[in-house]
Amino acid sequence: MRDVIIACDFKDKETLYSFLEKLGDRRPYLKIGMEIFYSEGPSLVKELKEKGFKIFLDLKLHDIPTTVHKAMKVIGLLNVDIVNLHAAGGIKMMREALSGLRSTNSTIKLIAVTQLTSTTDDALKDELLINKPMDYTINHYAKNTKIAGLDGVVCSPLEAPMMKELDLISVTPGIRFSSNSNDDQVRVTTPALAKELGSTYIVVGRAVTKAENPKEAYDKCVREFV
Repeated sequence: MRDVIIACDFKDKETLYSFLEKLGDRRPYLKIGMEIFYSEGPSLVKELKEKGFKIFLDLKLHDIPTTVHKAMKVIGLLNVDIVNLHAAGGIKMMREALSGLRSTNSTIKLIAVTQLTSTTDDALKDELLINKPMDYTINHYAKNTKIAGLDGVVCSPLEAPMMKELDLISVTPGIRFSSNSNDDQVRVTTPALAKELGSTYIVVGRAVTKAENPKEAYDKCVREFV
């Protein structure tokens, strides 16, 4: 079940397809995030699905329950493989999201972001006014996700073991090779360590997309993780 997802954080379709050409005949799982989705729209997702790519639609919905319900009904029609929202929206919002999604699609996995991998302990306390430790907060949000009936969470690989205990899948960004910099993420691991910790999926961005040989870097991720 484990798989490597490439974070396609590109500005437009042309840049994305230029990158995909470098992968040759590979058809990796792709994360389509806000920048390129807002640039190209749903038509890009449909194109990629037709070309045989699995899609994690990373839009991180967070709004009132009714709005999220309606948005998920539309997303269900895109037939992506995974879509997400923010667990901070609460149990009712997550339940409404799942209800909307299931009204148009019965197979898409719905997962919740617990805390962004860029969030530090200081930011959690001083900016978000959450006075509980990071691990406690993530665990509590994950339990809410489970109560709401979702499939899993987005979290750091470091939190993957607690997700296994909750029987939730874990989609884990913050993946770097040992030679890479951490950029703007603070809770990071290598593909091999993510596998050891029990991540279901790893999301790899610049370690592959900015690599001198993206195909080689992707294959290395697969060897180490899958």
